[in-house]
Amino acid sequence: MGTKGREIVGEHLDRVLELLNKAFADEWLAYYQYWIGAKVVEGPMKDAVIAELMQHAADELRHADMVSNRIIQLGGTPLISPKQWFEWTNCGYEAPENPFVEMVLEQNISGEQCAISIYNSIIAEIGMKDPVTYNIAVQILEDEVEHEEDLQALLVDLGVILKK
Repeated sequence: MGTKGREIVGEHLDRVLELLNKAFADEWLAYYQYWIGAKVVEGPMKDAVIAELMQHAADELRHADMVSNRIIQLGGTPLISPKQWFEWTNCGYEAPENPFVEMVLEQNISGEQCAISIYNSIIAEIGMKDPVTYNIAVQILEDEVEHEEDLQALLVDLGVILKK
């Protein structure tokens, strides 16, 4: 990124880079949680859940790319070791130890709700101090809200099937 582009962030640069690296860690862990969940999930509606989890995994990987590109534009370095993801994460990682579809969906809903809170707080804190990062956070927040809705709809459908 050019000097004028960095100049708009000004004195907030270190904080923006910190927020972005934490989000970067979250996106990678979310990607893996979705991906591995799709591999191990069991139970009714398994195929529909796998399809949704794989789509969400692709979105989380795209988010990690968007965030890492912004970190680099700002002259920072994205976290370079997966070990760092666990040290920097806001939302953590919940292994799908119980692969039943209901449990996997609930874990991922919880992760999406955390992501929604995190991106909402990034938007509130950054505001127009850095309009480019703000815009990226808004785009990602839109996806995270959609993910939560998708997963909750699957959970509702699963509840109907399980009651029969």
